[in-house]
Amino acid sequence: MSRFLSPYQLNPFNYNPLRHLIRQVIDFERLRQGSAIKLFLSATNVRTGKIKVFTDKEITADCVLASACLPFLYQAVEIDGEHYWDGGYMGNPALFPLIYSACQSRDIVIVHVNPIERPDKPTTAHEIMNRVNEISFNSSLMREMRAVAFVTKLIDDGKLSQGEAKRLLIHSVCADDVMRGLGAASKLNADVGFLRQLREVGRERARAWIAEHFDDLGSRSTVDIRAAYL
Repeated sequence: MSRFLSPYQLNPFNYNPLRHLIRQVIDFERLRQGSAIKLFLSATNVRTGKIKVFTDKEITADCVLASACLPFLYQAVEIDGEHYWDGGYMGNPALFPLIYSACQSRDIVIVHVNPIERPDKPTTAHEIMNRVNEISFNSSLMREMRAVAFVTKLIDDGKLSQGEAKRLLIHSVCADDVMRGLGAASKLNADVGFLRQLREVGRERARAWIAEHFDDLGSRSTVDIRAAYL
């Protein structure tokens, strides 16, 4: 139905049960007081098409909803007079806050929820739609990784000092073999068993990555940026 009717028609009163749930389980006032861990959420400004990054000092329930607002399912979320959709359209994830926001660590660990590659050509309408969705939401990451690779090469070639730019160390945790078996419809699957299955896969892959690469943190990248993203 979302392909024929907009959320403004299907849900004219803009009821979103997630807003109440998020306010119940998250203490935003305490979060905004600051912590040792910086938090950034990205959303896409519907009017300008630019990315908006909310920091932990300004995050509210609406910011969380905006960062995950799929335009075919939800009305755009209004914050301070501007309307926002899912941040994945312009920053999925946005890496530049980790570079320019006084973050001390040089390591960035990317957790992939969409497979970068698929071995087979999509031929059915469903497969094509699924692949278009994956490519669209991976595109902003690919752009940012090209920029990281460019700056890294300038530093390695001696054309840019590390005082002028941060040499980032890139790592990734993924489960492409599992995610390739899940279509676009799985993103709407809120079944508890399915969510627990994803959680366990994530924990298993995280444990495997830590066992293999923990000692590389702070010393070298464990991802060949050019081979993986360029």
